[in-house]
Amino acid sequence: MPNGSTKIIEWYDPDRFFAGINLYKANKSNRLIFTGGRSPFNPNLPPEGDTYIIEAISMGIPKEDLFTTYPVNNTYQEAKAIKELLNNEILSNQKKIILVTSAFHMQRAKEVFEREGINVFPYPVDFKSNKSFLSSLKNPLKWIPNSSYFNKSSSAIREIIGRVIYRSWIR
Repeated sequence: MPNGSTKIIEWYDPDRFFAGINLYKANKSNRLIFTGGRSPFNPNLPPEGDTYIIEAISMGIPKEDLFTTYPVNNTYQEAKAIKELLNNEILSNQKKIILVTSAFHMQRAKEVFEREGINVFPYPVDFKSNKSFLSSLKNPLKWIPNSSYFNKSSSAIREIIGRVIYRSWIR
């Protein structure tokens, strides 16, 4: 880029993006809605929905079929923003979506969106494993502590905390 500036794009979960593109191209949906997710750790980055719209247009998706919400920080805010977008910009009677998100937190996301009165057809992506827990016990090397396993534990604990908070907070 000119003048030594750097273009930084966060591409954390491309599987959600590509699944949405594939659903659109398979005529399962006639619109794509991206959330304006923002990272509190990278506040200078544009909302992910802005980046996804640019990429979707470059892949041949018409701009008039692409939508993004205002900036959001969590699943609850995403559901509120999607509901508002459905009510105000897309179709006032449109209350159903194909929810594309990580399989790991689909249950929580689905519940949050349904509490907003949105009919959800889940489309989970980003499966963390295709192996059973018992098959992983057969390899003793898996028993040795490893930093990547601590990271996975952190993600699991975060999801559990999110489920507890959302169940008590949103009811």
